[in-house]
Order: sequence, then structure tokens, then C-alpha cells
Amino acid sequence: MPFKTYLVEDNPVIRENLTGFLEDIADAVVVAHASGEDEAVRWLKKHRDAWDVAIVDLFLDQGNGLGVIDACRQRRADQKVVVLSNYATPDMRARSKALGADAFFDKSAEIDLLLDYCERLSHTHD
Repeated sequence: MPFKTYLVEDNPVIRENLTGFLEDIADAVVVAHASGEDEAVRWLKKHRDAWDVAIVDLFLDQGNGLGVIDACRQRRADQKVVVLSNYATPDMRARSKALGADAFFDKSAEIDLLLDYCERLSHTHD
């Protein structure tokens, strides 16, 4: 049973590539996506149980990923929030974690680590 992923990413090329990687490698299905904070928060509130993993970029067309992470605070214990950003500074990693992110990956250097993480999640999800 594939685990359900929600993507919050404003770059269509990255979103498309990520969807392909997740579906091919990590046995995931992308159930929906958003390119801005308000859109993402609205979807998350409306579909509380429709996702297992939310992958969130910090810089979005509208708003930012920190607001999206914060909106996920009331999630189930088995739902994971993962940050994927080019802005992987120690400060942003700490701020994301403080808001409740379970993991943080550098978009330019750690895509393989994200896929490994998701693959491990898919095995625990079975």
C-alpha cells in the first residue's frame, strides 16, 4: 500500500521530478500539491487524514513553508512533515524543527537522503 504524500513546492519542474522519484523509488503516491502557504494550509485543514508525509519547501510563491509546518502541529503521530529546501542553514533547520518538522533535507545536495527517508517510511507503513 503506497503511502500518501502531500507536496508543497512552487517550482513545477522540481514538483514533477519529485513526484516521479517518490512514486518510482519510495512507493509513494502524491495525493495533492500546493505552491503557496495559504493554499497548503487550507488543504491540510480540509484533508487532515488524507496524507502520511508532507514534503514542504520553505520559499513559496505566496507565504512560506514555516507557516505550513506550523499548520501541521495537530497531526497524527504517524504523519511526518519533511522540509526540502535550498536554504538549509543551521538556523532554518532549527526553526523548522522547533515548529515540528520531523526531518530537513537540502534540495541541492540531499535528494537521495530524502528518498531513503521516504523509502524507510514506506516500509514502516506496510
